[in-house]
Amino acid sequence: MSDAPLIKAARALASAKHAIAFTGAGISAESGIPTFRGSGKDSLWSKFKPEELATPEAFERNPKRVWEWYVWRMNLIRKAKPNPGHEALAKLEALGVIKAVVTQNVDGLHQRAGSRHVIELHGSIWRVKCSNPACTFKASISEPPKEIPPKCPACGHYLRPDVVWFGEPLPQDAWGEAVRLAEVSDTILVVGTSGAVYPAAYIPLIIKEGGGTVIEVNVVESSITPYADVFLKGKAGEVLPKLLEAVTKLL
Repeated sequence: MSDAPLIKAARALASAKHAIAFTGAGISAESGIPTFRGSGKDSLWSKFKPEELATPEAFERNPKRVWEWYVWRMNLIRKAKPNPGHEALAKLEALGVIKAVVTQNVDGLHQRAGSRHVIELHGSIWRVKCSNPACTFKASISEPPKEIPPKCPACGHYLRPDVVWFGEPLPQDAWGEAVRLAEVSDTILVVGTSGAVYPAAYIPLIIKEGGGTVIEVNVVESSITPYADVFLKGKAGEVLPKLLEAVTKLL
């Protein structure tokens, strides 16, 4: 990667009135968490079928099997640590350069890295909610449940991970906040996403359509690349610290 695109991206961020970050599974891949849509043998869907593990129907059919998969993922995420990409975004927020991180990830690594304003479009693996639509019970957890599948203390139905499964709508409050932020932003830093999952992938497009600047950091070109004003090819953990350094010099 030459210095010219990096400097262009740094100038756009340093001069932005309101910038946000938008992240996908690629940023956490460097922390050892498999991506869902990666092309390699380590992507989750190369080993598992979504319809068997990440749908409401799958949970209704076999809650124990779904929970066993989520416990495996929880244990993987617990061992993982935020990488320099996560840390650089947290520092950009601390500097006031970016106002929020809108993420499709459910792992909580942005918060562990120090990011304060994180909008989780697809929920969090560290929250549970009741599978009974009539029950409003929700809770945060710090480790996998001991009982599999866990039961709701309020009504006795099974608890489920508070994540967005295939065929489910995004949480209304998170989606509304993400759209509001996009509508007032003039710059977006898109990191490690395929741009293939909608409606989440609309967020960078809202900023582009409003005349804003789209900066993309990715190891490969994505569905976002045709809209990007600057494309920085490389791993988030390598590119973002360099971008942070370049931005800091301009402030």
